[in-house]
Amino acid sequence: MELVKEYIKKSTTYKILKIFSRLLDDFLSTVGSITIQLFSSLKFIIKGQIDWKEVVKQSNRFGVSSLPITISIVSMTSIIVAMQVAGEMVKQGGGNYVGMLVALLTIRETGIIMSGFAIISMIGSSLASEIATMRVTEQIDAIRVLNVDPIRYLFVPRIIAGTLMMPPVLIVSSAFGILGGAVASTIVSELSYKAYFSSVWSGLYIYDIKVAIAKAFVYGFTIALISCTCGYFAKGGAKGVGQATTKAVVWSFVTIVIWDLIFSIAFFF
Repeated sequence: MELVKEYIKKSTTYKILKIFSRLLDDFLSTVGSITIQLFSSLKFIIKGQIDWKEVVKQSNRFGVSSLPITISIVSMTSIIVAMQVAGEMVKQGGGNYVGMLVALLTIRETGIIMSGFAIISMIGSSLASEIATMRVTEQIDAIRVLNVDPIRYLFVPRIIAGTLMMPPVLIVSSAFGILGGAVASTIVSELSYKAYFSSVWSGLYIYDIKVAIAKAFVYGFTIALISCTCGYFAKGGAKGVGQATTKAVVWSFVTIVIWDLIFSIAFFF
């Protein structure tokens, strides 16, 4: 019997099942942790127990600090799209639709997705590593000793800041993206700016902008919540900080793509 057990443990199937079991356990525990921290944070927000000075500080971090890289990424994405489609569309007689295509793609998808990726890479990872460092160095325990709730002190300001600042970041970066698309279209196909922007206004509706802003609120909330939660439950010293940061980035990426699918089905399907 012992030989059979030993053989099973050495088999590839057993090793794959063990890895899958570990991943499933990690997935369920992470989802549970995020859900618990969500309700804990909402409790303080609903009660109005908010440190607005810290919210302003974190808003500067989310909005101002991340804006240059966000504008760069969204603009470059729109420029690439415009370069790929403008020339061919003008050749096929569809030059009057170039601006509409770039604007819709930027507002509906690339603007918010790329903004989310930029925020995750720059701010989400920073939040996770910061809180994870506080956890492994026992600073969070010290906060508890001072009779301060870590959720109210660490989570609430960051979640509010992420939720409030993501829409302005989206609006500014998307505007630059559409402008970048105009420049690229003109260079590649000699399409006039007038034709480009006429196409933008004829094909872009307030409905699209409202949905994009709603996405931004949800994305900002989600990124801040996941990043703080992954950092909060870090353990194991410096290695744990790295693992928590990686988990925060991966989970945030996956979650906002899932949110994007949900929004697409709900509002555009």
